[in-house]
Amino acid sequence: MEKAEKDMAILKLKNHDEEKEIDFELKYLKSLTTKQRFQMMFNKTQEMSILLNNNGNRNSTQILKRK
Repeated sequence: MEKAEKDMAILKLKNHDEEKEIDFELKYLKSLTTKQRFQMMFNKTQEMSILLNNNGNRNSTQILKRK
C-alpha cells in the first residue's frame, strides 16, 4: 500500500497514558502528506462499508409511513 502504512510506528507504554497516545497519533498524522491522509480515510470508509454489508446493515435508516 502507501509508504506511510509501511513506516507506521508502534507506541509501547508500560502504563496507560491517554495524553501520550494522543500526542503520538497527532505526530504520526502530521508526518503524512495530504494525499496519504485522504487515502487512509477512503480505505477506512471502504472497510466500514464492507463490515456493514457483512453484518446486514446495508441501508441507512428509513422513515416508514403508516397508512
